[in-house]
Amino acid sequence: MFFYLAFMASGALGGLIALAQLLPALSNPARAAGAAETLKGLGIDAAAVALFAFLYSRESKAKDAQVARLAREERLSRLKLRAGAGDGRPFALGELRGTARLVIVAGPGEFVAESFRRSQPLLRELAERAVLAVPFATDGDAPELRLDEGGVDDDDDLARRSRRLWQLTPVYTTEWAQWLDDQKKLAGVPPDSPVYLSLRMDGRVRGSGVGYPPWQAFVAQLPPVKGMWSGLLDGMDGRVL
Repeated sequence: MFFYLAFMASGALGGLIALAQLLPALSNPARAAGAAETLKGLGIDAAAVALFAFLYSRESKAKDAQVARLAREERLSRLKLRAGAGDGRPFALGELRGTARLVIVAGPGEFVAESFRRSQPLLRELAERAVLAVPFATDGDAPELRLDEGGVDDDDDLARRSRRLWQLTPVYTTEWAQWLDDQKKLAGVPPDSPVYLSLRMDGRVRGSGVGYPPWQAFVAQLPPVKGMWSGLLDGMDGRVL
């Protein structure tokens, strides 16, 4: 952006010099021979200023959009959750960075319940990929999301993680509702539309949409997590939206 400004200043200066040479040439027939060349240089300078002004404007808008996206994600990371239905200590969503891929399911209670049912056949695969769901009933009618405990081996760590997949509960729901409303406005989504947002393991938003979460697609796209992730690029699972 600095170079764009420098090139714009250079082009503007060249244009002023060319204009200062062109005006006397037009008024003095003795200098008219060089007017065409001066006019050509003025056109080049004007085109250069316009080009670099366009590039600067585009870069500035991209920078503003990135800053706004980072600010929204920072607000998201400060929203509070509670594990389980008890009176556990609320914690910030950002505390799960590096340990879980969150999927926020926001809509009426019926939408949340149906999203829960659709995830049932894939619970083990989702748990293997460190996916955790955050159900948020926007109408206040939070459904009871009860898993079938029958036949579960308590010594099976993956099975235990599967049972915890739907155990996160949003706290201070007014702040959650405000954040979601802001997201919908930016995306041009009607405020009453049920939506989902999937986060990468580093806490950045990797996908979102109107309707039910594509659980099968998550299983196909996300790599399984085995133990503590140690690579520098772990968690960078998908481009940032």
